[in-house]
Amino acid sequence: MNVASLCQLLTQPFLLRINRRRLLTRNLVVYRVEARREDATQVMHMAPIKSATPAAAKRAPRTLAGAVPANSDSNRAQLIASYEAALMLMQEGKYDKAHVAFDKMLLVGAGDMADRIRMYINACVQQIAKGKTSFSSHEEQYDYAVSLLNNGHYEDARQQFKTILHANPAADYAFYGLAVLSSMTGDSHECLEHLTEAIRQNPRNRIQARADSDFQDMADDPRFTDLLYPEV
Repeated sequence: MNVASLCQLLTQPFLLRINRRRLLTRNLVVYRVEARREDATQVMHMAPIKSATPAAAKRAPRTLAGAVPANSDSNRAQLIASYEAALMLMQEGKYDKAHVAFDKMLLVGAGDMADRIRMYINACVQQIAKGKTSFSSHEEQYDYAVSLLNNGHYEDARQQFKTILHANPAADYAFYGLAVLSSMTGDSHECLEHLTEAIRQNPRNRIQARADSDFQDMADDPRFTDLLYPEV
């Protein structure tokens, strides 16, 4: 055996090991590539399909009290119109009518104009106190007395109620107004007297008094209960 054959024989196992290693390496690379492809395919199948979501509907503006009323603009316009009309009454010297008009604005809700309206109410009261106020009817004078009562001018309101009764002793509503005033000022005895007379002249005042929150301070008085519920 010559030297070349001997070298070939000796190197053949080594070459076989190298080829086997290359084959294993190539197979490993192929396996890794295939594995990555399979993983990618599984991820694609597992990933949720996102559907297009419709745009959220635009919400209506809200206030602390909830949704903005649809007629808020018309209410504001009506309030401003009433306010200007009351100012016109003041300019004409009709302070009593202006006072009633301003008071009605506060009752329905004057919003950011409430402070100015109260200022004009006080001005009306001061002007009325300077001179004698004339009314076209007792009902108009009663409305003025109630507006004084609502704004805490109790003595002025009392004077107006008594003036009505002096001219018309059968004005049951004036007795009723005096009863409310007495209840608000804590005079239970006077309240019961005036309310008794108001009911005597007009029994419907008994029904009205049962639901009138101005008599809440009289609710625990058994005489008041007996007057309103005589059938019990």
